[in-house]
Amino acid sequence: VLLLVSFSVAFLPERFIAAALGSESGFFGQVLASLLGSVTLIPGFIAFPMAKLLIENGAGIAQMAVFISTLMMVGVATAPLEAQYFGWKVTILRNGMAYFYSFLVGYVVWLAVVS
Repeated sequence: VLLLVSFSVAFLPERFIAAALGSESGFFGQVLASLLGSVTLIPGFIAFPMAKLLIENGAGIAQMAVFISTLMMVGVATAPLEAQYFGWKVTILRNGMAYFYSFLVGYVVWLAVVS
């Protein structure tokens, strides 16, 4: 994912990143960011600078807040391991709640930035 983002920033025009993940992309951009964050498995010390780089290249604040939130709280890749310890019911419930909570985080961050 880190290589993909690096190549995207280097080779894709800024307007493409802005169209897919920019503030003008609205809820669709947040859903795209949430899906990327849910399946990505990278540590926070890489994710935060990567989000900053994407914002500098046209990504929206709310979209990056959703991306970071799902990245940290939703674990699609780690779900089988989590289910071994807590069971599938708890795993799905926790990941589902975290997924929807990430949109609330994006909205609150957006409110904080625009006001």
